[in-house]
Amino acid sequence: MAIIKKYRAEIISIDSFIDGVYTLQFKSLDKPFKYSPGQFLHIAIDADYDGASQWPESRCFSLQTSPEETDAKITYAVKGGFTRKMEQELKVGSEVWLKLPYGELFDQEHNKSKTVFIAGGTGVTPFLSLFTDESFKEYQNPKIYLGFRNESLHIYQDELNSVKAFENFVENCVTIFYEEKEGVIDINRIFDENGTDASYFISGPPVMIKLFKQALISRGVDATNILTDDWE
Repeated sequence: MAIIKKYRAEIISIDSFIDGVYTLQFKSLDKPFKYSPGQFLHIAIDADYDGASQWPESRCFSLQTSPEETDAKITYAVKGGFTRKMEQELKVGSEVWLKLPYGELFDQEHNKSKTVFIAGGTGVTPFLSLFTDESFKEYQNPKIYLGFRNESLHIYQDELNSVKAFENFVENCVTIFYEEKEGVIDINRIFDENGTDASYFISGPPVMIKLFKQALISRGVDATNILTDDWE
């Protein structure tokens, strides 16, 4: 089991390619970050927190960077009071506290010779931490299906381009559904292309995860072959 540690960190970049969606990059101000692909962190932004007293209010976000990288990134959408406060108060140079790592998404038993990754919107972020990691070379002919409302919301092309550097990654490995053109992610098509013996990873809105899981089980996929990132 991973040892949870607190990290004092500085925000070294903030990018926003879409209104209300931000990517933050953190530099640890003490020890190096330590986590595995698919894990997530808690972020606390209380300026008065001293690192020793009771942990303040925080929120969970998936780590989207490979553990091999020195700095860490998360992407968040403004959806409530805490993320609104993040949007208003966090600047480049701001110091925050992080607790990590949490989760065991890719530590669960699964079939690396036939693996399907399905993500809606920002749900792709935990997958990116694996796709850009050296350990992704262990996967044989993985299939990746991503869904976005429109092309402007697909802000992850650079990370996906870096995946193509792996020898096992083929050009037809990634399928993207743009809702305004092709409609929503077609889970029945995905099943037809991959069958009952694949391991299916699903990440995205809770309703999507629930419906896709039900659809796969109804087509004969064993529940143990459906692995989800639904800690939110």
